[in-house]
Amino acid sequence: MTVTPVAPSATDVSTPGFLEDRFEQDGFVILKDALNRAELDALLAETARICRGELGEIEGAVASSPDETDDEVIRRFLCIHYPHKLSSLMLDTMRHPAIVEPLTRIIGANVKAMQSMLFVKAEGKPGQAWHQDEMFIPTRDRSLTAAWIALDDATVENGCLWVLPGSHRDGVVYPNREHEDPRYDCTVESYDFPWTDADALPVELTAGSVLLFNGYLLHKSLPNTGQHGYRRALANHYMSAESLLPWALPYEGQNMAQADFRDVVLVAGRDPYAYKGVEQLRTPRIRPDRDGGCDR
Repeated sequence: MTVTPVAPSATDVSTPGFLEDRFEQDGFVILKDALNRAELDALLAETARICRGELGEIEGAVASSPDETDDEVIRRFLCIHYPHKLSSLMLDTMRHPAIVEPLTRIIGANVKAMQSMLFVKAEGKPGQAWHQDEMFIPTRDRSLTAAWIALDDATVENGCLWVLPGSHRDGVVYPNREHEDPRYDCTVESYDFPWTDADALPVELTAGSVLLFNGYLLHKSLPNTGQHGYRRALANHYMSAESLLPWALPYEGQNMAQADFRDVVLVAGRDPYAYKGVEQLRTPRIRPDRDGGCDR
C-alpha cells in the first residue's frame, strides 16, 4: 500500500513530553509563531543593512552603491554565513528564549551555538541538495540541532525545506558527492540512503515559526520558483555544551580526540570548557550559488 506523505503540523510545546517525543520519533518539530511581527520586521530591516555591508565586511560580497534600492542589493545574495558576528540583533535571536527553552528540552540544560546562516533566496535562486548538517558540523554525540527561523512564509513555491522523517534515528552520516543538478547550489549532496523523494515531506512555515531539526536528519530545499519575493530565513546551529566540537584541525601537538572548536556562543546553562576561552575563528562570508558555475 502506498502512503501519501502528510505535511507536518506545529508541535504543542506546552504538553509535557510531547515536543521531546515528536523530536525523537521524527527528527524535527515546528514551533509556531515563536517570533512576533515586530521581531520579524526588525530582522528583515537588519538583513538589508547586512547585505549593504553597513555592519561589516562579508567575504565574497559585491559592494552596494547608494543609488541601489534595498531590493536590488538583497536579491544578489543566496546565503550569508555568520551574521551573528555582524549584528547584535542576530546574536540576540540566537539566544531567543522561545527557541532556547525548547532546545534545553531536546539537547539538555547546557547548550552552545556555533553557526548562523542568513538565507535570502530570491526568485530563481537555487536550493540545496539532500544533506545532513552533521556531515558539515561534526558533533558526533547526536545533539546537533538546527533552528530554522522563517522570516517570510516558507512555501513549496518559494523553496521551503523538505525532510525525510526518521532519517536521523540510526545516527549514520551518509556518503556525499559533487553534483551538477541545476536546482541546487554548489554544496555536495548526500546519497545511498534508504529513502526516496516519495518519502519526503515539505515543511511549510508561516513567518515567525521555527523548525527545530536533528543534525542527522536528511533535508533539502528546492529553488524559489515564485514570480516575486524572497524566502528569507535565519538558521542557527546548536549542540550540547558538554561535548567537544572537532570542526577544525587540531593544533600542533594536539591529537584529533582533543580537538575542540571554540568559536562558540553559550545560550543556556554553563560551559564546562569555559576554561579554554572563546576564539574568533570564522568570519562572515557568502555561500556561492550556481551563477557562473561552481568552483570545484
